[in-house]
Amino acid sequence: MKILHTADLHLGQVIYQNYDRTDEHDCFFAQLEQWCRDERPDALIVSGDVFDIQQPSATTWKAFTRHFVRLHRSSPGMHIVIVAGNHDSASRLQSHDAVWQLADVHLVGTPPPADAASSDGWQERFIVRLPEGYIVALPYMTGERTATLQALLDRVAAENTEGKPVVMTGHLAVAGCDTTGHDPDVGHVRTQSRASLGLGYDYFALGHIHKPQTIGREADCMEADVTYPAPVIRYAGSALHVSCDEQYPHTVSCVEIDRHGGNVRVRQLRIHELRHFHILPYAYASFTNSEDALEGIRRFAEECGRGYIRLQLDQRAVLPSDFNQAVYALIEPYKEELRYNPKILWTGPTESHTEDFVKPKFEVAEIQQMTDPVLFIEKTQQQYPELDMDEVREAFVEIEAEMRRMAEESNTTRKRNRQS
Repeated sequence: MKILHTADLHLGQVIYQNYDRTDEHDCFFAQLEQWCRDERPDALIVSGDVFDIQQPSATTWKAFTRHFVRLHRSSPGMHIVIVAGNHDSASRLQSHDAVWQLADVHLVGTPPPADAASSDGWQERFIVRLPEGYIVALPYMTGERTATLQALLDRVAAENTEGKPVVMTGHLAVAGCDTTGHDPDVGHVRTQSRASLGLGYDYFALGHIHKPQTIGREADCMEADVTYPAPVIRYAGSALHVSCDEQYPHTVSCVEIDRHGGNVRVRQLRIHELRHFHILPYAYASFTNSEDALEGIRRFAEECGRGYIRLQLDQRAVLPSDFNQAVYALIEPYKEELRYNPKILWTGPTESHTEDFVKPKFEVAEIQQMTDPVLFIEKTQQQYPELDMDEVREAFVEIEAEMRRMAEESNTTRKRNRQS
């Protein structure tokens, strides 16, 4: 059985609040399409975070359709299996599944029941049967669901009398993974044990962590071609560098499995980035003043003219209030081919003596699912010692009452207009 494994596409991402990445995704999919033609895999697996936000725009959905229709047309014998990640809307992705199955594309958005023993027959929606083997496809789920995973693997084992390869895919963080590049200010990554993944798969195709890696095989992280005994747990990594912190190559994994319980060969296909990420100055140095920083950007622009740049400055450097405006003015002639990350990396000793506190950590999905703004404020209250939570709560009660009053007035006006 042969698969191509990728993950964390983040379609629709607007990076650094300013830059659309459509052309970068176009560049990635052109490479993926060529690899599908060259490698002729039995299946392409996308392990979650198809979109960057849970409610992508119509333009982003159109791009998704365009890319995967092209993949199907260029490799019509290849199945495509896509599972939802924590950035995706599970129900929205699942609602498109019936139509996409006409093109051998399987979308798995909503998770199985929490109680695996509560009913029978639910397993069928999560098992993709190919002539060459099985793919067990699971979307993002909160917490360890060992019984659920094992129930699916047991169903496949009972059917797999010919010893065909078994691939499982999911979107989660496994203990021991290298989270380099994930922004600690956004949230920490909750991991679960390898044992919680169950028994019976040959290759576990993971998404969620952006660095390509084989769990438990740290030394092989960037090896182009390695063969392991089954089972193998691997992150393909994200399709694009999602931030300047991801200072490592990104790849698509080409995986070949000879038989169930046999050998798993993993080849890494290096993704060419349309725009590289750069930290200036190079060689781990730091700018010590604004003039040198601007001159460094000017030289980079003249020599490269394309890419993302982030500055590293000494803590003692004093920047004028219009420094970012000066940077944007400097790179404006390059028409967004040269892109600036305004979040500066500060180095050296700091003179700040403010009281230390531990920032609360959130999963992205946890923030996305918050519907009560007061809850978020309560969790971050320690960062604002002068904040009176009673006043905050009273203010929100007044706002809600005012919104209800405005809604009632609006309804009354609409009724009067209809009657007239």
